[in-house]
Amino acid sequence: MPLSRLLAMPFVRFLGVGVLNTVIGYALFAAFVLAEAPTLVAVAASTALGALFNFGSIGVLVFASKDVTLLPRFLAVYVGQCTINALLLAGLAQLGLGPLLAQLLLLPLLASGTYLAMRYWVFPDRAVLPGSDGSAA
Repeated sequence: MPLSRLLAMPFVRFLGVGVLNTVIGYALFAAFVLAEAPTLVAVAASTALGALFNFGSIGVLVFASKDVTLLPRFLAVYVGQCTINALLLAGLAQLGLGPLLAQLLLLPLLASGTYLAMRYWVFPDRAVLPGSDGSAA
């Protein structure tokens, strides 16, 4: 499949932007740590700034939206995803799985669920970029 067709699929763009967001979030965390901020401050500040960056990058690059009124819904999805993640990790720990393996196993479910919430609840009118039908074919 040509790269242009892959990039026409919102979920593929969502995954690519997720990689970018991870790099930015880690860079922010590292910057705070290197500036000798306390770890908790580094986590809180990098998470807050990272979430704002993620809102912009996912909104623009995945859903072609700059509508800042959608930020509360976006943040609600992040809180929900974090809660679900924590609950599922705890459940998998009860089954004897370590946190690294458990998180790895949860990634496809969490990424898919987050994408669906973004597409159908946060950015419902912007499900695909102009000129893209969003299909997997």
